[in-house]
Amino acid sequence: MNLRQGILKTLRQGANAAWPICLGYMPIGLALGVLAQKAGLPWWAVAMMSILVFAGSAQFICVAMLAAGASLSAIIATTFVVNLRHVLMSSALAVYLPGVSRRFLALYSYGVTDESFAVNLTRFREGDWDRWRALAVNHLANGTWLLATIGGALVGQFVPPGALGIDYALTGMFICLLVFQLRGRIYVITGLLAALVSTAWFLLIPGDSYIVGASISAATLGYLLQRRRLRER
Repeated sequence: MNLRQGILKTLRQGANAAWPICLGYMPIGLALGVLAQKAGLPWWAVAMMSILVFAGSAQFICVAMLAAGASLSAIIATTFVVNLRHVLMSSALAVYLPGVSRRFLALYSYGVTDESFAVNLTRFREGDWDRWRALAVNHLANGTWLLATIGGALVGQFVPPGALGIDYALTGMFICLLVFQLRGRIYVITGLLAALVSTAWFLLIPGDSYIVGASISAATLGYLLQRRRLRER
C-alpha cells in the first residue's frame, strides 16, 4: 500500500467513525449560528469564534452572555471554567498517545471535543485504532462544525426566535452522549453522582464552578468505587 492509499484509508476510517458526530453537529451548529445572529454577531465573527474556541457549550454560553450584556472579562472567565473539563478528557486520551511529538499533540488537542473524545476513547479501548484516525475524526468534526455555525449565522435572519426548539439543541446532544457512555453500573452511579453534586453545588455556591466541580468530584468518586470493586474481586 502506497502513501496515498494509506492516507485515503485513514481518512475513510476516520470518516466512518466521525459521521455520527458530523450529523449531530449540523443542527446544533446551525442552532448556534442562528442564536449568534440574533445576538448581533455577523457571520465572520461566528466563524472566528468556531475557529478560535471550537467548543459548543462555551460558544452557546458566550452568545447568551453577549445577548445579556455581560462584560468581556466575565465571558472569558466563564469560558475558561467551562472548558476546564478538557483537562480531564486530555488526561484520559494521553494514555493512548505515548511518545507522540508535541506538534502532533498540539494539532490533535485543538480538535478534542466532548463528542470526538467519546468516539476516540471508545475506539482506543476496543483496539485497532491509532492517532491518525483519531486526528481525522477530530478535524472532520471540526470542519463540519465550522460550516454549520457559519450557515446558521447566514440564515439566522430568516428564522423566528425560539423556533424549532433551537435553545434545547445542545442539552439534547449532551443527554445522548451521556446515555452512550452508560456501559455499566459504575458509569450509571458516576453519572448520578455528577447530577447530585452539580445540583447541590449550583444551589449552594454562586457562579459556574459547579460544572467543573461536579465533573472532578464525580470522576474521583467513580474511580474510587471502581478501584474498590476491583480489589474485592
